[in-house]
Amino acid sequence: MRTVVITGANSGIGKAAALRFASEGWQVVMACRNVEKGQPARSEIARAAGNADVKLMELNVASFESVRRFSADFRRDHKRLDVLINNAGYFNHGIKSYQFSPDGLELTFATNVFGPLLLTELLRELLAESDDPRVLNAASTNIKHFFDPKRNIEFDNLRGEYAHSRPYEVYKMYGDSKMALLLLTYKMAQVYREQGIKVNAVMIPATKVSRETLTKFSGFYRVIAPLIQNLNPLSLTQQEMGDCYYDICTAEAFREVTGALVNSKRQILPPQSEPVNPLHVVRELVNTRHAPAYASNPVNLERMWKLSQAVIDKAPANNG
Repeated sequence: MRTVVITGANSGIGKAAALRFASEGWQVVMACRNVEKGQPARSEIARAAGNADVKLMELNVASFESVRRFSADFRRDHKRLDVLINNAGYFNHGIKSYQFSPDGLELTFATNVFGPLLLTELLRELLAESDDPRVLNAASTNIKHFFDPKRNIEFDNLRGEYAHSRPYEVYKMYGDSKMALLLLTYKMAQVYREQGIKVNAVMIPATKVSRETLTKFSGFYRVIAPLIQNLNPLSLTQQEMGDCYYDICTAEAFREVTGALVNSKRQILPPQSEPVNPLHVVRELVNTRHAPAYASNPVNLERMWKLSQAVIDKAPANNG
């Protein structure tokens, strides 16, 4: 039996993906921050899929201690991991001030970037034991803002160094974190290649969200979001995106694909190569056919990799 770990699998796309994998006979490990809230989802998935091998394990991906504890527990009970999906993410619409992880890191980056990297690194040897190991990172259409040549990740503020002097912008921080994750995807693909581990990212488009998620929106967005998602004919359902996750992680067509950004149509988006000008920016925003050149810039890749390695190297060890 093949095994998949999906973070944030108790709701949304992660839950839909867990159901699809379970329905296909996989052993599914739902790695969730709140086990109490995750239990009903686990039971629902197991019942709907007719698969009792759906497990729930506690994981707060924003906490290095939690990541290390989860990884140690998983390694104790498993000799191999076939697929890891870094799906859990943090995006709090109403927040206007910096939030920090238990390790003192800016919470968006702790959850969306540093935690997933540490988790993948700690499970790397188990992935290498699989005959077809794949890692999928959840990116977002928010990275399209990087087609703007003036857009940059604030590398000097990923630990909230300027929290008292730079205003907090929730959408910018989220977009920066998803671009950072894409940078790490490209670099991880290079580093893991010798072990046969494929690492890709999926660019999640507008997706119909659950009522539970809508309650987390604030003010204007709580009113407008349901209208946008219901009126937008291009909005995908969570089930459609869950199927997309499954295909990228299992289809023979992606068996040798690594270091790629894939859209919801299962198309690989190559790095942008044309010179940046306003016309190209507008065209890519309307009909994205490439990944922003920012993501494949060697300077950005190395800077993000070195910074992330330095951060996770300081992660507290788990002696349990």
